[in-house]
Amino acid sequence: MSTMSRVALATGEPLLEVDDLRTHFDTLTGPARSVDGVSYTVRAGQTLGVVGESGCGKSVTALSILRLLPTPPARISGAVRLRGTDLLQLGEREMRQIRGNRISMIFQEPMTSLNPVLTVGRQIAETVQVHQKLNRADALKRAVEMLRVVQIPEPERRVNEYPHQLSGGMRQRVMIALALACNPEVLIADEPTTALDVTIQAQILELIRRLQKELGMGVVMITHDLGVVAESCDRVVVMYAGRKVEEADVIDLFDRPLHPYTRALMASMPSMNTHTKRLAEIPGLVPSPQEPRRGCAFAARCGYANARCRTEIPQLTRHGGDHVVACFAVEEGRIETAEETTA
Repeated sequence: MSTMSRVALATGEPLLEVDDLRTHFDTLTGPARSVDGVSYTVRAGQTLGVVGESGCGKSVTALSILRLLPTPPARISGAVRLRGTDLLQLGEREMRQIRGNRISMIFQEPMTSLNPVLTVGRQIAETVQVHQKLNRADALKRAVEMLRVVQIPEPERRVNEYPHQLSGGMRQRVMIALALACNPEVLIADEPTTALDVTIQAQILELIRRLQKELGMGVVMITHDLGVVAESCDRVVVMYAGRKVEEADVIDLFDRPLHPYTRALMASMPSMNTHTKRLAEIPGLVPSPQEPRRGCAFAARCGYANARCRTEIPQLTRHGGDHVVACFAVEEGRIETAEETTA
């Protein structure tokens, strides 16, 4: 795949740095704090998982990075640096040169993301024409090549088909081809396996891993599926109510989850012995982003919460290596320590 070749990026090199990102929406009843001070780094060759329930701010964070939210009502602050360049300070014309080119995104539902009245080949070709300045004929050849790269059979025929003529798995592969057509440095995958059967999920995840290895991309994998995280990610950020509550290497996180919310997510995962043990559920709901922020947002659902948790907002603190967590119960020893967790 000569046209897909790229000088391999050195693993560990920071590609994307999200620093104190805040996305608030102006509403008639006050600001909605959908993202409230999130920070993380994505390195070359690394897959960063971002997990949490629906409504925790995962997708809004991704859309904020790409500046795909209307402003107003959205107000985005902080910094999003791509190789040191702050994307939040660029003009819209400069951002259009970055979206789909240096940073690409696979959206949740391909049937609503792909244009139903254009062939899949034309949609890929238009992206290449805009960013790579190829003529129409060469752009269509690139579209065929990309469909071949994502292992769609008979790409010369499929390139002339419309989204509704393809299966769900094929549409998701088209979305990946579209996202990777310009050899991006960073790929954001927002629930890339939602609504796909288990076999197709595994194929899509393996495809992303293979292409990441070949291109040296950094990948942000947004998901609520901890099985996907365990299989695909190197590092994990756990989000709750618009904030980062825990971050660790994937093995460390699964070996010793510290935050009560992370533990609750893991306890709700089905296992091989599910028939002998009732699945745990997390009581209550994620608070509305419009609710006033008093104390820890998880306190109302947490069995470890005390008066301090309900009045003060915990800050991220380090608990061995690169494992950080925002929890007074961990900080004060009211929850098992890292050593006890692994015992």
